[in-house]
Amino acid sequence: MRIVVFGSGSVGGYFGGILGRAGEDVVFIARGEHLRAIQARGLRVDSPKGDFVVHPACATDDPAQAGPADVIIVGVKTWQVADAAAAMKPMLGPDTVVVPLQNGVEAPAQLAAALGAGHVVGGLCRIICMIAGPGHIKHLGGEPTVVVGELDRQSSERTERLRLAFERAGAAAKVASNIHVALWEKFLFLAPWSGLGALTRAPIGAMLDVPQTRQLFEAAMAEIAAVARARGIALEDDVVSRYMRFLDGAPPDGTASMQRDIIAGRPSELESQSGAVVRLGREVGVPTPVHAFIHGSLLPMELRARGVLPFLV
Repeated sequence: MRIVVFGSGSVGGYFGGILGRAGEDVVFIARGEHLRAIQARGLRVDSPKGDFVVHPACATDDPAQAGPADVIIVGVKTWQVADAAAAMKPMLGPDTVVVPLQNGVEAPAQLAAALGAGHVVGGLCRIICMIAGPGHIKHLGGEPTVVVGELDRQSSERTERLRLAFERAGAAAKVASNIHVALWEKFLFLAPWSGLGALTRAPIGAMLDVPQTRQLFEAAMAEIAAVARARGIALEDDVVSRYMRFLDGAPPDGTASMQRDIIAGRPSELESQSGAVVRLGREVGVPTPVHAFIHGSLLPMELRARGVLPFLV
């Protein structure tokens, strides 16, 4: 398959890298020093599962140069999805499949509205990784996992092809019978991890080891579960306890990408994680006081990172 990775940062770079290593025809859309490093030296991936360098057939900042794609993996940050959707239109053929791997729960609907629902499947990934430098991705922990599923919850040949491609590349891959539940389940643990991690500046193990912080974490997860159910997402009764056990087994020094961005003073996904919980809860009349506190507390740093509210720290 000809696979275009639109946004070749940590997630896009890792999964695009393993797909290229497995023999897929992968094109990377990147920019700046990261792009120039990939063009000059290939994309380097360091991982507990084995280090490698992949030399893509094409790496560019111009989607029109990529040509028609069978699959477009969307790896940009959540606030960049709308612009990415407009920019990827030259790569769309009649059967092109667009797979968002963003955090949060809103990217599939945004892409479907811009590109047509027939082009978009739901997707998510689980991995702890980061950009270590230009042209260099570092996989820090977690079993690399990709989950895809049709937005109408039907089985399809194209989602099975995607599953097989990721599986051949070495990722744990599955087709979800209900991708909306899968997206909200990831959101349920990631938004609290991101927000409380940015506030405490602590890794996941430390947050869960402190009883008071652990209690906040569980309360934040319970708020998301309540919002999801009010929006018609059929989460199971034990979803909070199940994902607390999952996090207890995560690498204790793990941090979330939003957490790292806020701590470093970079623009983050605050509005599509903590902010989205508050906004989506308000729409269905579900109070979210923990997330409202997280969002309000982090908002000055987010506005500073975006140049809206300059102040010294």
